[in-house]
Amino acid sequence: MSLSPLLEQVKSHICDHFQLGEEKVDAMMPAFLTTLQDHMQNLEDALGAGDPETLGRLGHALKGALLNLGLDDMADIAHIIESEGRSGSREADFAGMVTRLKEKLAEIL
Repeated sequence: MSLSPLLEQVKSHICDHFQLGEEKVDAMMPAFLTTLQDHMQNLEDALGAGDPETLGRLGHALKGALLNLGLDDMADIAHIIESEGRSGSREADFAGMVTRLKEKLAEIL
């Protein structure tokens, strides 16, 4: 079974960045993806509640998870969610940013 291009990118990043063997990364990958899915679900729940401060806190956690997986472009979106949320912004397009993240992550989640 071949991996999606995005999953291959993540696996390669983890192997290189953390100097881990492929077998170790293969064993850890389900936990990484479950954590990422949980972060996204929490973000969607907070979006529904309309709480920018919580969105900011969750954006921070998601940003860290994405950076650990080498998904820097997606981490940039999470950083904007973090910044706008922590500032209490009511004008930020949180829904649009969460949708972009979901679209970008769809092939691995």
